[in-house]
Amino acid sequence: MTFMHKDLAAGRWQQFTLATQMANIGSEVERAINWKNKGDAESAWHAVVRMLELIDLTIADPKNRRRLKEVVRAREMLVDYLVYDNIYHSTDEQWKNYFYFFTLLSNRQRAEARKARKES
Repeated sequence: MTFMHKDLAAGRWQQFTLATQMANIGSEVERAINWKNKGDAESAWHAVVRMLELIDLTIADPKNRRRLKEVVRAREMLVDYLVYDNIYHSTDEQWKNYFYFFTLLSNRQRAEARKARKES
């Protein structure tokens, strides 16, 4: 399989917390939404492909095996929203809000890790 995120697929992705993984996925979701809203289907599709790759790397990460239900469900709903008929009636705002909290948590975790390194 050819990866777009070669360094992440090589193991770097597994070094991130689940919150950081989900925040990065959220960045690709926002890119896909923004391109879709601008009418650029090709750029939106590329963002969807990158998003799916990151989700699949998250699913493959052994530390996430107890949290797979949510990640797999989010994948299903995102594909429905961005590619198919939106049978779950998702909105741009709902997806942005969902991933926003992972970004907040990821930022908080990184700040706490930096603080702990400085104190040691």
